[in-house]
Amino acid sequence: MKSNFKRALCAISLLAISSTALAQHTAADASAMVRKAVVYLKKNGKEKLLAEASNPKGAFVDNDLYLSIYTLDGKVAAHGANPKLIGVDVSQLRDANDRYFIKDILGAARSAGSGWVDYKWVDPASKALRDKSVYLEKADDLVIAAGFYK
Repeated sequence: MKSNFKRALCAISLLAISSTALAQHTAADASAMVRKAVVYLKKNGKEKLLAEASNPKGAFVDNDLYLSIYTLDGKVAAHGANPKLIGVDVSQLRDANDRYFIKDILGAARSAGSGWVDYKWVDPASKALRDKSVYLEKADDLVIAAGFYK
């Protein structure tokens, strides 16, 4: 009886560890989500994309991987993790290294149309300051971004 309990406990522990490992996202996941959003925008229009991107149970939220969509002047148009940010000008927001990372995101969108921006941010899961990378693409008058913790 005790050995069955130990086996069950081991199985549950392994499942928890593997679930945590599966929750970690990659650069490929972030860029794929942004590309999926650009296709969605072209097919369904701006209003539907913004609504879906801000829906916590929508197609563009996967645990700690979600879309942040900005206007070219730095206002949040949609946010998968914090809808209270919608309409807020975040262009002056700085990371832990005092870097204006939103300005960097907007600048990359204007100059190259797409790219990666790295910054330091608090991981909501671990509450630790971590390196984060965000992939972005300019689509119409929006900047669509998704990031992952390294």
